[in-house]
Amino acid sequence: MSDETRLNPVDQAVISQALLSAAREMGIKLYRSAYSSVVRDGKDASTGILDAEGNAVAQSDELIPMLVGSLSITFRSCAALYPVATLKEGDFYICNHPYHGAHHLQDILIFVPIFYRGEIIGFSAAVAHHLDIGGGAPGLNSSATDFYQEGLVIPPSKYNLAADWENEGPLRRFIGANIRVPEQTLGDIDSQLAACAVGAARVTEMCDKYSAATVRRAMAEMIAYTERRVRAAIAAIPDGTYHGEDAVDDDGLSDAPLPIRVAVTVQGDRMDVDFTGTCPQVKTHLNAPFASTVSATLACVKAVLTGGDVPFNEGASRAVTITAPKGSLLNPNPPAPVRARMEASFRAYDVMLKALGQAMPQHAVAPGYDCTTGFCLSHLKDGRYRVFIELRDGGYGASPRQDGCDAVAGPLSNCTNTPVEQIDADYDFFRIETYALRPDSGGRGQYRGGLGSVRAYRILDDGVRLAIYADRFRIPAAGMAGGEAGACGSCLIQRGNETIAVRSKDDVALRKGDLILLASGGGGGYGPPERRDPADLARDRQLGLMRG
Repeated sequence: MSDETRLNPVDQAVISQALLSAAREMGIKLYRSAYSSVVRDGKDASTGILDAEGNAVAQSDELIPMLVGSLSITFRSCAALYPVATLKEGDFYICNHPYHGAHHLQDILIFVPIFYRGEIIGFSAAVAHHLDIGGGAPGLNSSATDFYQEGLVIPPSKYNLAADWENEGPLRRFIGANIRVPEQTLGDIDSQLAACAVGAARVTEMCDKYSAATVRRAMAEMIAYTERRVRAAIAAIPDGTYHGEDAVDDDGLSDAPLPIRVAVTVQGDRMDVDFTGTCPQVKTHLNAPFASTVSATLACVKAVLTGGDVPFNEGASRAVTITAPKGSLLNPNPPAPVRARMEASFRAYDVMLKALGQAMPQHAVAPGYDCTTGFCLSHLKDGRYRVFIELRDGGYGASPRQDGCDAVAGPLSNCTNTPVEQIDADYDFFRIETYALRPDSGGRGQYRGGLGSVRAYRILDDGVRLAIYADRFRIPAAGMAGGEAGACGSCLIQRGNETIAVRSKDDVALRKGDLILLASGGGGGYGPPERRDPADLARDRQLGLMRG
């Protein structure tokens, strides 16, 4: 940016914060107006502001890091077919295609152009995880062998709000006819569009106040600022190549682990991330489309190398090159199914964490439980489907400075705890009877790993189906620098005097009276356990966090 066009620092700071505030306000609008519990209570969604070329500028940092990292990739797939110059007021892009920038079919991305005096200044964007998107089973089809069986595919597309969506327009009716819970899914799409309207309003208000040219310059400088900060952080790492390795438990068909490997090469202010050595893609839905791999990698780079004062935008990607072998678990060939892509994505995050821990020991953090436990209960009664999806918590890994957090969403997620009271109000075919921390589930160490939790679900009617995808039921979160591993997760069904073990990737028909015990695991500990402060040990025992 030349001196003639550079904003003064005060205006830049004010506009930058206003753009970030607009992205956050969009997020609040989205989840407060959402219909489904997974968005309304779990906040499995994200929002952001893009510039006129589709570069991410400001994103809702309190929502889902995994979802915001690929906004620009999906946008470009849409713009390649429907150029920005052809858009008019009321148009919007929509896409959920996992091989055109999206993650999995349940995550629908919407981009709304922001017009100011007839000119497109940027785009507001919203992505949400939808309760049901059709496909071979309610909410979650764990037996899918290609992504077509996982739900309705929306390719990169352009529609118009008035002509195609409002007043029972053709797009609305088409989507509603292909899903089992149209009220929730269509209502959540309405919430995404409402959130985008808020973002557009805030940006046009800034243009009124500062001029469109000034807002454009501020957007460009926000991206450049993030790039400078990321490059400076990379330049502080000693040049060299650093490695990380971990594995997904299995593919749901066999017991063989799925290794994920990375080599991170630092040269000056550039970083090359290469996932060569990662296992081939699998037949089940554990594959992660490349957009998810990019998002997970950038989320780790951002978390480890920069502070909370650095926005997560396009600038984070400009100093980092990311590659993964085509046909691998982290870059599959279509039509490989991808519904459970978060398990591989989390391992990509963890191997990056291990590699950066070698490069920067002072910033090393032990892996956490770091997986998505996608837990789905569905019930068909009197011709009406009821679908419940919950994304469970787990323990964070410990660091050289403190214990890991207990029972929180993984670092790629940020999903919140769905209150038991709200679940009880929304669903009558099951109830929650237990919700508690798991003592001794965090890895021991000088600093202990965070604890997992357990929830117990009592099934109140026949005909209920359980579908689950999870991980770390076999391979725990490793400790670091002498710390111990965290506990593994588990899922059990108590049926009278019988206890049935549910696999981490499974589909089970339930009976009235069954009690499901779903336990999440803990994070790895840091440092030798004998170095733990006796006062911290005493506190853990007093609070019931440790029994030994």
